Amino acid sequence: MKKHHVFLFTFLFAVSIMTAQNNWWAGLPTYEGSDLGLTYTPQYSDIKVWSPIAQEVTLRFYKNGTPTADNADLIETVKMTKGDKGVWSHRATGNRAGQFYTVQVTTLKGQTMKEAVDIYAKAVGTNGLRAAVVDLNATHPKGWLSDKSPEFKQKTDAILYELHVRDASIAANSGITNKGKFLGLTEKKTFYTEGGQKIKTGLSHIADLGVTHVHLLPSYDFFTVDESKVSDPNYKKYNWGYDPLNYNVPEGSYSTNPADPAVRIREFKALVQAMHKAGLRVVMDVVYNHTMFGEESYFHQIVPNYYHRQTADGKWSNASACGNETASDRPMMRKFMLESLEYWVKEYHIDGFRFDLMGIHDIETMNLISKRLHDIKPDIILYGEGWTAGDSPLPPDRRAVKQLASQFDRIAAFSDDMRDGLKGWVFEAKDRGFVSGHPEMEETVKLGIVGATKHPQVAYNKARWTKEAWAGEPHHCINYAECHDNHTLWDRFLNSNPQNTEGERIKMHKLAIATVLTSQGIPFIHAGMEFLRTKNGEENSFDKPDDINQIDWARKAKYLDVYNFYKGMIALRKAHPAFRMATTAEIQKHLQFIKPLSFDSKVFVETPNVIMYTLDGKAVGDKWQRILVILNGHTEGGRFKIPAGKWRIVVDGDKVDLKSKRDFKGDEIIVQPISATILVE
Repeated sequence: MKKHHVFLFTFLFAVSIMTAQNNWWAGLPTYEGSDLGLTYTPQYSDIKVWSPIAQEVTLRFYKNGTPTADNADLIETVKMTKGDKGVWSHRATGNRAGQFYTVQVTTLKGQTMKEAVDIYAKAVGTNGLRAAVVDLNATHPKGWLSDKSPEFKQKTDAILYELHVRDASIAANSGITNKGKFLGLTEKKTFYTEGGQKIKTGLSHIADLGVTHVHLLPSYDFFTVDESKVSDPNYKKYNWGYDPLNYNVPEGSYSTNPADPAVRIREFKALVQAMHKAGLRVVMDVVYNHTMFGEESYFHQIVPNYYHRQTADGKWSNASACGNETASDRPMMRKFMLESLEYWVKEYHIDGFRFDLMGIHDIETMNLISKRLHDIKPDIILYGEGWTAGDSPLPPDRRAVKQLASQFDRIAAFSDDMRDGLKGWVFEAKDRGFVSGHPEMEETVKLGIVGATKHPQVAYNKARWTKEAWAGEPHHCINYAECHDNHTLWDRFLNSNPQNTEGERIKMHKLAIATVLTSQGIPFIHAGMEFLRTKNGEENSFDKPDDINQIDWARKAKYLDVYNFYKGMIALRKAHPAFRMATTAEIQKHLQFIKPLSFDSKVFVETPNVIMYTLDGKAVGDKWQRILVILNGHTEGGRFKIPAGKWRIVVDGDKVDLKSKRDFKGDEIIVQPISATILVE
C-alpha cells in the first residue's frame, strides 16, 4: 500500500473513532412519555427517572430540605425499578407531601454517582439541595385559576422591559415593603417621596411607563446566592442568576421563606398575577445553554456526559464560556427543554421566554419549542441572544444565531447592530456611535430601523458589522441600546463622551431611545434607563452588591423630564401602527429614506450623521397619514429640507406631545442638536 494511502486510511479510521466517541449517546433509548419526575396524589407519589446507563438507582426520602452530615432525618431508602427505555420508577404509597427526596445512580461501569436532585423537580428545599413533594394545587394564590394575560395581538406590538427582581425594590427609597422579593413586585401604590412630591415606584411605575412585557432576569432556582442567609442584613451576596441549578423551580432567595417549598411557588405566581392585573405580560429569562456545574451538575450525576456536548477529543465543549454547554440536539435534552418551558407556561402562566446564548441551541429544537408553545399560547413571545460565547461542535448552519434568523419560526434575536450603531462597540468603552458623535454609522442604524430586514435603500455593505439583512420578518429583530450586560447607556456616555455636558449626554440618551422606539421590529428597554440608570461605572455587575445594582428611585425624581420623554415615546409607538409594521413587504413599500439635506451657507447639501425617513401611515391603518422622522446625531442643529406639506410637530428633541397643535406649512425645518424630530400629517 502506498504511503499516502496508509495515511488516508489511518486518518479516516481516527475520524470514525472520534465520531463514534462523540456520538456515543445516539445508541441510548429515548423515552416518549410525559411523566418523568414526580407525579403527586394524596394517595401516592410516582417518581420516574431516565437513566439508561444505570445498573441501579437509589431513591431516598427525607424529613428536611437541608442535608446534614449524618442524614439523621432519613425516612426511607428504596431501590427503584428499571422499566422500558431506560426509565427507573417507584410508587411511594401514602401522602408524601412535605417530604423531600434525592436519587443516586450507580452506572453500568460500577461507578456510584453523588446524590442528586431529580432534574424534573418542581419544588425544592433551601438552596435546591433536595427535591420536595408538593401538591401544586395548594400553591395557587387566591383567584389564580381565573388569571388571564393581557391582550396581545402581534409580535411587533411588544415593548419589552428587562428587570432584575431584587434590583426593583431593594433600595431603601423604593417605598416597597417586601424588598428584594417576588412579593415586592405585587405591591400597589408604592412611592418615593421627595420635597412633597410622590414618585411612583415598582409595579406602579412600570404600569405607568406603558411597556407591554416585563422581562425578568433569571428567576428559576440558581446557585450562587445562599438562600439560608438572605434574611441576614450583613449577607451581601448578589447574582443575576445565570448560574442555573434547578430549572423548574422559582428562586428561593426571592421568596419570604426559602425553607418552605410551597412559598416560593405561591409568591412567584402572585407576582405573575399582579403583573397581569396591571396590564403587563411576563417574560422569563432562561438559561438552558449551560448548567452551574459541569461534572457536579445534577444532569451529569443522573446520566454522565449525556446532557452536555463534548468535542471530538472527548473534552467538554465550552461555547457558553461557563465551562460547559448543553446538547439541545440530543433527544432527551431537547425533551427536557420542551417540557420545562411548557411547564412554566401552564403552571405559572408565563407569557414569553428570553434564551441566553441561544446560538448554542440548534434551530430544529428552537423551532420545535416555538411550535409547541404557540400551540399552547398563540400570543407567546420568544427571543434570545443570537450568538455563542465560543466555538461549538454543533455545526454553524444548525445554530440558532441571528444570521440564520430567517429560518426561525416566530423567534426573535437581539440586534447588536442597532446597539453598537447607536453607542459604539460594546466591548470598547470609549468607542462612539451615531448618537455620541461617531461618523459613518448611518447605515448600521438604518439596518436597525428596518428591523434588520431587507430594504432596497439600506447599503448593508457600509454597515459596521453585519453586511446583510438577517431578519426574514420584523418580528425576528429585537432593537435595543442597553441591557443588563456591560455599561448602562448613561455610564457609557460618561466614558465615551467626557468632554460633553450633562445636558448633551441627556440628549444622546433621548435620541438613542427615540431611535429604538420608532424603529421597526421589537423594542427593548433596560429597567432604569428611563431615568438614566447608573451602576457607578461598573461594566459587568453580575455579582456586585446592591449599592451598584439597585434601582435608585431618587433618580426618577431628578430626571423626571427623561422619564416623561420615555413615557411619551412609548405612548407614541403604541398608538401608531406605522412604527410596528408586521411584514418585510410593508416596510419595503411604506418606509422610505430620504437624503438629509441641510442648509450650508447658500445651498442645501447632504449631511452625514443624520437619518431622515418617511412612513406611509395611511397605508398601514395609522390615523397619521404621513410621518417624517429626523434623527440628528450632530452636536449642532440645522435647517433641513423636508417634503412639502402641512406638518405638525409631535416630537421636538426634548419633548413628546401627541396632541401638539404646532402646525406649519413649508419645505424646511430647524432641527435641534442631538435630537429626534417627528412630524406628522
